[in-house]
Amino acid sequence: METGLTSSSVYRNVVMKYAKEVGISVEGFGPHALRKTAATNALEHNADIAKVQEWLGHANISTTRLYDARLSRPEDSPTFKVEY
Repeated sequence: METGLTSSSVYRNVVMKYAKEVGISVEGFGPHALRKTAATNALEHNADIAKVQEWLGHANISTTRLYDARLSRPEDSPTFKVEY
């Protein structure tokens, strides 16, 4: 039996449980995606990247920068605005 709060236990016991209850498919969406979403959301709301780094437990801030998806959203891409 798994003890303590781990990313896999949170995912399995919380995310999967409630997604199933409300009928949301989370296929292909795992604990890493939750961390990336939380980090990006914090940065979007002006959190200091050094604090996000500490929160995520990254030794190097360059790792935290990999979690920042603010500039990789399709709707922010210039090609998204092209009309065909």
